[in-house]
Amino acid sequence: MNFTKMHGLGNDFIVVAGERELPANVSELAEQLCNRYFGIGADGLVYILPSEIADFRMRIINSDGSEAEQCGNAIRCVAKYVYDNGLTDKEEITIETLGAGAQKVQLNVEDGKVATVRVDMGEPILQGLQVPTTVDADVVIDHPIEVEGREFRFTAVSMGNPHCVIYVDDAAGFDLQAWGPKLETHPMFPRKINVEFVTVNSRTHTDMRVWERGAGPTLACGTGACATVVASVLNGMTDRTATVSLKGGDLLIEWNEQDKHVYMTGPAAVVYSGAI
Repeated sequence: MNFTKMHGLGNDFIVVAGERELPANVSELAEQLCNRYFGIGADGLVYILPSEIADFRMRIINSDGSEAEQCGNAIRCVAKYVYDNGLTDKEEITIETLGAGAQKVQLNVEDGKVATVRVDMGEPILQGLQVPTTVDADVVIDHPIEVEGREFRFTAVSMGNPHCVIYVDDAAGFDLQAWGPKLETHPMFPRKINVEFVTVNSRTHTDMRVWERGAGPTLACGTGACATVVASVLNGMTDRTATVSLKGGDLLIEWNEQDKHVYMTGPAAVVYSGAI
């Protein structure tokens, strides 16, 4: 199998193109190939497939073998892959995702290669049961949740995949390993959840660290950055356009007031190509 190792701000993927469908053993394959000691090593296995409704279709299998509905860093990697490898010559394309349908993608090309990608991530889902959470509310803002005697307060957002955003004093120093897995699997989240720990620095800048559902701590999460800005606007903490600083770098996020869509701009990079 030929593959290309890529990353978006350190959130890394094994990208495979040329297949028509996912292989039958894709979950086991993802666990094997994403293992950082006995495989290639990655946060997820990404397939670029044909689409009936878009230019391309993306499927993402997490390192634990589960499938993700959407991934903001992966979609930027897919966009760079298809342009840089001559699968398209268009600088505006659509990519079909499992959780958010066909998404519009704009490519910023420099010297014949994609440097940054701007993705229309669509309109966030805020209704509690649709995120999904067990909270039956139109918007779940600053809602209490208890884990082993400690209370957190979260805001729930779906960007095609579920997120809970929690504000802390020091996101960069927060103990992800201690609290991330407990919140991910909390009964309040029937399909588990991605957890963002956020510190707001100003109206236009936040720090964020993420515990990703099915992958654990990663260096970046594009949908998580989008959820962070949406939650921060809902909580009155930031403007609608803000920079989200992740461990792997920065993403520029805009929650447009006119069309209600969230737009994400950031880089994607190739590490190497190989065969296994």
